[in-house]
Amino acid sequence: MTRIPRNLGERPLILDFDASVPPLAADETRLSLAAWQEQIRFGCAMRAWAGLETLLEQAMPDEHGCVFTGSGDFHHLSLFLLGHLARRRALAPDSLDLVVCDNHPDNMRYPFGLHCGSWVAHAAKLPCARRVHVIGITSPDIDWTHAWENCLAPFVRGNLFYWSVGRRASWLGLLGRGGQARDFASADALIEAFLPVLAESPSVYLSMDKDVLSPAVLRTNWDQGVFEPRHLETVIRACSGKLAGADLCGEVSAYAYSGWFKRLLSRLDGQKTPDAATLESWRPAQQSLNLRLLEILRDAGGTAARSS
Repeated sequence: MTRIPRNLGERPLILDFDASVPPLAADETRLSLAAWQEQIRFGCAMRAWAGLETLLEQAMPDEHGCVFTGSGDFHHLSLFLLGHLARRRALAPDSLDLVVCDNHPDNMRYPFGLHCGSWVAHAAKLPCARRVHVIGITSPDIDWTHAWENCLAPFVRGNLFYWSVGRRASWLGLLGRGGQARDFASADALIEAFLPVLAESPSVYLSMDKDVLSPAVLRTNWDQGVFEPRHLETVIRACSGKLAGADLCGEVSAYAYSGWFKRLLSRLDGQKTPDAATLESWRPAQQSLNLRLLEILRDAGGTAARSS
């Protein structure tokens, strides 16, 4: 059975696909997964995903804290991490809320397998997931013009909620689900409204993509939101005593796909491909935030989510 440390700032785990996460702590664990980068990055077939899951189930340490997965191109690893936690700890149905801090809903249709922008729909189907809150969205992915691309099943089930800044998913009203999307004038207003909802969560898994942050704070490979570090810190502190797990992505890295399909999808999604010098100039702010969030996680502590 997986044991969560007394707090999730201890024993960080790096799933190292892209060598983008610098050393974080003396007690860190780093799993080398570079051989899987081409298959898994950005999106993957379910057969490749199943192979990675089998490998990770055997390789994951019994005890670890916050998990770092590198570029936001690997945010779908959060699905594995949440499922792994549920299996190892035999989590009861509806015992945990998933809170995703992200500039994108990550609930988009992807018919070719699993994608870094589609994993939330899969996570919402896990029996342990009581509610899924995606907070900090400023992406046009939830506008009317992209409504058809959003997976509707989690809204029909009633367990997915969008929290956005300056973007209205008003089309959900046509499904009678208008209350599952809330738009705010500022990140401060969003957080103020979200904290009472978070206080009702029995247990929380927190997944953070640094593209939720303003580019004035740091830079990522994707279009970015308006959060500041203090907003992430407030959410972490509000989870004090009931964090079952946490992960962080949004590091900066560049990768040249060997296959044409991913090259095309990456271009269509408007993904940035900065040069090496630019990437290096972005890394100090990235690492500074990593270490700061680990410090906040140490203060917040962890908990044992309810098991069946």
